Amino acid sequence: MYTLKKSLGQHFLRDENICRKIVSALQEHPFTRLLEVGPGGGALTKYLLGIPGIEFRAVELDEEKINYLLHTFPPIEGKLIHQSFLDMEQPYADRFTVVGNFPYNISTQILFKILEWKEQVECMLGMFQKEVAQRVAAREGSKTYGVLSVLVQAFFEVEYLFDVNEQCFQPPPKVKSGVIRLTPRKGALEIADEKKFFLLVKTAFNQRRKTLRNAVKNLFDAAILADDLFSKRAEQLTVEQFAALICKMK
Repeated sequence: MYTLKKSLGQHFLRDENICRKIVSALQEHPFTRLLEVGPGGGALTKYLLGIPGIEFRAVELDEEKINYLLHTFPPIEGKLIHQSFLDMEQPYADRFTVVGNFPYNISTQILFKILEWKEQVECMLGMFQKEVAQRVAAREGSKTYGVLSVLVQAFFEVEYLFDVNEQCFQPPPKVKSGVIRLTPRKGALEIADEKKFFLLVKTAFNQRRKTLRNAVKNLFDAAILADDLFSKRAEQLTVEQFAALICKMK
């Protein structure tokens, strides 16, 4: 068997119905290349290895889990990458799908990694802490709408699929979980300068209780700040409005 490492945020899925539900949702968007992030004890892996006609790889940091997977699921031989997902290069030259029961302690970093690979990721289906999943899927005007919501939705359509109860894991985490799916936006958003876009969004939400005029005053000339739009707070702006503002930045 294997041990659970709190330092790696390990909570392993043990509910077979949830495993099958995730794999079923994953297959709603056909793919030929699949990367599983953090297979751990192989709860999803045993199903993923059985999907015909795909090129499968899995990235796992924990050497003990690597050895367990190789012993328990012989077909995974040659398909395991012993590395941190956050440090790895793109696993395929062509477009690919990502799936995982993601460690909650690095969930935001995982999403930023997906954004780095946005040109190649055709779908991402993952389990996150429910609060994080809700933030990613939140729409403008919501209290949970923030930096993650805007940055992810600028490039992906987000679907909140279903909740997962704490008792579906070993050991049970102290929080509920949620499964979300990301697919590329149907209408690509024109973002003139991604660095400026990220700076604007992060600056605006850094002081979310202030009006946009006060929160981002260092990024715009006074004449631009006079526009009524800057009387709103960051959470009231749509993703499209943030993107449009880039062209007016200093």
